[in-house]
Amino acid sequence: MNGHIIPGTPIAVDFWKKRDCPSAKFFFLTHLHGDHTVGLSSSWQYNIYCSAVTSKLLTEKYGIKDDLINVLETGSSSIIYLDDEKQEQMVVSVIDANHCPGSVMFLFEGYFGKVLYTGDFRYCDLMFVDTPLSNCSDIDILYLDNTYCAPECIFPTREEAIEKLIKLIQEHKDHRIIIGMRNLGKEDLLVQIAEITQEWISVPSSMYRTAEILGLPNVFCIEDNECKIRVVPFHTVNKSNVIGWNNYEPTLVILPSSLYCGLGCIPFEGIPNFHIVPYSDHCSYEEICTFVERVKPKFIYPVVNERQRGGIFGKLSDRSDLSCLNKYLSKEQSVKFTIPKSVKRFMSLPMNTYMRKVSRQKNKAAKYHY
Repeated sequence: MNGHIIPGTPIAVDFWKKRDCPSAKFFFLTHLHGDHTVGLSSSWQYNIYCSAVTSKLLTEKYGIKDDLINVLETGSSSIIYLDDEKQEQMVVSVIDANHCPGSVMFLFEGYFGKVLYTGDFRYCDLMFVDTPLSNCSDIDILYLDNTYCAPECIFPTREEAIEKLIKLIQEHKDHRIIIGMRNLGKEDLLVQIAEITQEWISVPSSMYRTAEILGLPNVFCIEDNECKIRVVPFHTVNKSNVIGWNNYEPTLVILPSSLYCGLGCIPFEGIPNFHIVPYSDHCSYEEICTFVERVKPKFIYPVVNERQRGGIFGKLSDRSDLSCLNKYLSKEQSVKFTIPKSVKRFMSLPMNTYMRKVSRQKNKAAKYHY
């Protein structure tokens, strides 16, 4: 699970194990990928703050009740009270994370200083153009997407990866094309492939429904074997299936993923008609360095917990060691704070007591968003 409790606050981000965080009262969701929603289900009873796109997907895919979802507009800031006495407040700013549909970063500003939580993201210059990050300085703590935080994690821009992928498809005109993908993300890539090749793309029904929710162009059909280009679940792309598909008819199999970058191994090596194109929704190491240098935080914590890694990837503990980024940190002293009494009391409230208060005050609280 890639979630955290912001120390000394009632704020939880991508953290859904309520029994492990009784003091948390405000739950923020950066995006809807599975490793950021562990513990979240239709039985969830507490308020969630997220982007508009994520709110639609939450209702559709997790059955979360509408009245529990608080939509925060991407690119804007909102005021949220941190106690039930309305004595302490914070400003929450939302930045597009350029990762998957609905993904955002959260910038929290309050008695605790300034905390920037990236969730998963892919760096781009536009993050600092007319956004809450444009004039942001004095970041005390940065929670950073460290998925590829190692010097050997080198891969191309999305644009370069798309060019390579399209070229592969165009060089195999007599082949069926199979693309392995996960449930959410890379929908824009598929749209570009469809529009450039002028081919329909067959997708699983769940992905088709996601495309409908996102309002994507009409380039998809549901599990149609007549389509030249077909999307299959990522985990079904293995040596046995690649060989089987090609025994039936010439088939080009593509994994648009940077998952194996920096591991020193080449999966599926030697298998004909199989290609990994390092298309990534995360930052390369160079992009991580550029982002941290621009933000200049005083402290950095990794979003991805090394203990969550396993299998062929091992612990990858080097990617949780962020000392390689120390040279980009601010030399200024971080904010030392005391938890306000009203917030401390609020954090100690049983959750059922808190929820009754929220239920009575929710309509009034809406006026504090802008």
